Amino acid sequence: MTEHIRESIKQSKRIVIKVGTSTIMYPNGAINLQQMEKLSFVLSDLKNQGKEIILVSSGAIGVGLARMNLTERPVTIPEQQAIASIGQTELMSLYSQFFYNYGHQVGQILLTKDVTDFPVSRQNTVNTFEQLLLKHVIPIVNENDTVSVEELDHLTRFGDNDTLSAIVLELTDADLLVMLSDIDGFYDKNPMKYKDASRFDTISEINDTILSLAQDSSTKFGTGGMITKLNAAQIVLEAQKNMILANGEDLSILFRILSGEKIGTLFSPFN
Repeated sequence: MTEHIRESIKQSKRIVIKVGTSTIMYPNGAINLQQMEKLSFVLSDLKNQGKEIILVSSGAIGVGLARMNLTERPVTIPEQQAIASIGQTELMSLYSQFFYNYGHQVGQILLTKDVTDFPVSRQNTVNTFEQLLLKHVIPIVNENDTVSVEELDHLTRFGDNDTLSAIVLELTDADLLVMLSDIDGFYDKNPMKYKDASRFDTISEINDTILSLAQDSSTKFGTGGMITKLNAAQIVLEAQKNMILANGEDLSILFRILSGEKIGTLFSPFN
């Protein structure tokens, strides 16, 4: 049955692809221009194949830190939001240049949680996505870090782009979410610590056992870890869609995933 699901991945028409900060930043905090260009090339080629592509890209704060020659993430919220503002501009400028070189136009969509929770603004968001895709534009989505806040009576943050990417799949009724990370999939234990860690090929339910296996982690520049990826997978499974978690170090892996190869961990309700 798993082979049948993997085979059906090839037929996915509308695809959300999520890249983390670690995919487009070097460990030293500099922007990985080679990776950004490779990502633009791969997604442009998938677009040329007739796929509808939506990119959810982290990296605003990481790129902002690099642009301002800072090595440490600011502590205060206003400072972080200012850095995100600078970084988001630079991020879109780079994406715009790279995609333009491969003949494709991009459009920016910055979201906060209240926008997708409120029915009218949610529908407006859906309409924007549909119009961009209709015009053969590649939407590039990020959380609006410059204004989003998290308070008891006013929650506007998604908190991480893993969750955001799953909500984007839901909003756009996409067929597949491909989440690219710095790990090859979901394991029964942390593969960076244990050599005998075993990767799950397919997961059809996020239960307490699966959750207990996740060891949360975060990087200097990004947020989230395996728990946030499982939370995203839960949203995808409830939407009766498929998600693949795979390693984004070699971005041509997207071609292999969409050709039906057994790569990464497939989260699918169709078992």
